[in-house]
Amino acid sequence: MKARHTLLSILGGMLLLGTGAAAQAESIIRIGLGADPDMLDPHLARTYYGRFVFAAMCDRLVDVDKNLKVVPGLATDWSWSADGKTLTMNLRHGVTFQDGEKFDAQSVKFNINRAMTLPGSLRKSELSSVARIEVTGPYQVMFHLKNPDAALLSQLTDRAGAMLAPQAAAKPDFAMHPVCSGPYAFESRVQQDRIVLKRFNNYWNKAAYHFDKVIFLPIPDASVRLANLRAGDLDLTEGIRPSDVKTVASNPALRLEKVTGLGYQGITFNIANGKTNTANPFAKDARVREAFSLAIDREALNQVVFEGLFTPANQAFSPVSPYHVNLPVAARNVEKAKALLAAAGVKPPVNVTLLVTNNPTAQQVGQVIQAMAGEAGFNVTLQMSEFATLLDRQQRGDFQISLSGWSGRPDPDGNIFSFIYSKGGLNDGHYSNPLVDSWLIEARQANDVAKRQALYAKVVTQLQTDMPLAYLYFEPRIFGMTKKLTGFTPSPDGLVRLAGVKMAP
Repeated sequence: MKARHTLLSILGGMLLLGTGAAAQAESIIRIGLGADPDMLDPHLARTYYGRFVFAAMCDRLVDVDKNLKVVPGLATDWSWSADGKTLTMNLRHGVTFQDGEKFDAQSVKFNINRAMTLPGSLRKSELSSVARIEVTGPYQVMFHLKNPDAALLSQLTDRAGAMLAPQAAAKPDFAMHPVCSGPYAFESRVQQDRIVLKRFNNYWNKAAYHFDKVIFLPIPDASVRLANLRAGDLDLTEGIRPSDVKTVASNPALRLEKVTGLGYQGITFNIANGKTNTANPFAKDARVREAFSLAIDREALNQVVFEGLFTPANQAFSPVSPYHVNLPVAARNVEKAKALLAAAGVKPPVNVTLLVTNNPTAQQVGQVIQAMAGEAGFNVTLQMSEFATLLDRQQRGDFQISLSGWSGRPDPDGNIFSFIYSKGGLNDGHYSNPLVDSWLIEARQANDVAKRQALYAKVVTQLQTDMPLAYLYFEPRIFGMTKKLTGFTPSPDGLVRLAGVKMAP
């Protein structure tokens, strides 16, 4: 399989190089991704890899800089009312969408309303504090909130704040032909093979972008991505494996960039979602979920799979976040895990199926978990799945436990609310605790950092017992690239931002 994908990549590279003098004159950057993104609609999408495409294709109202500070995007400035319930934004003039539509206050209203009302929208919980959006001038909007929301600006730096062309977005096939206002416009997609974007010549900040085309190539196997990078068939790739860090760093033709990330990886337990739940041992008693978590030695997992470069986790908040809760990660305790199973009235072996993404790293993580959990009385069967399919199964409730994660957001609300809140759009396990809900809402509405920190500490502590997710580790963002590439700066959110990025001759 590896050889086949490498051959396809080589042939694809030959086709790119052999399409004549005109094609050779085009400046192209080829970016390797760890999986194929799901649908290319920011309001319906949920994959980390889709965010790479949206970052190049869709401008947001606001963005974040390398220090995670919110900075202007399509909104040039903003202000809050004294009671924190009205956000006023002034918008950038002279912006057009990739189909020629004009960007203005009406288009912002359309987009926010679509994100809040579109059936299946995963942005609803992110914008749940918004009561309505009002057009107060040709280039000014007001967000009227039901209650103060300290996380709203951060949500608008991502897919909730992506601006889609209204006429195109009103069509039922938008995800097949997405149209935004970013520097690169959608050209074509071949599922599981490539997504091609082309330069948008009428982009308002065109001078900051230096490629005629951006080609995203989904290659789940990190070793194959690295082989393509070394062969020159990729210019940049995310997800360099820790075991390959020295290989990249010692290659005179390549460069390595890494940054501590905001994202985590964990195990989601199906508590009350779908028919599978009826025979799911994890749904009946939180002690069974806690037992499974205690069976896992997170530091050993880090050393075996990640060469000690990752950080063991027990919460959604990365150590780089000011909201990280200083709570020691529980050590592996097989005897306590067995005792918890006995107390819950569950007799081993406990047969469970773990969904795992079909890439070698995730499979290795799954195998380590399988072996460790086996010693505590869990008979774990690994079920491999393409990433987008895994997320779809999670959403539908067609799973018992699933190995999946989150790429991370600057504001803590973005890393926990949708996953833990009873009605959260990404709460695939259907966990519900009214007390946790109240803390999450209170933290979302508070602007005082110390108050929010105290509330999130309560949440994190409670989740050690309820265990809707067994957090495993925080991931650094490790990129490999050709040394010809200049101007690239990694960001803790893991996205590739192409402004100022160039390719030397």
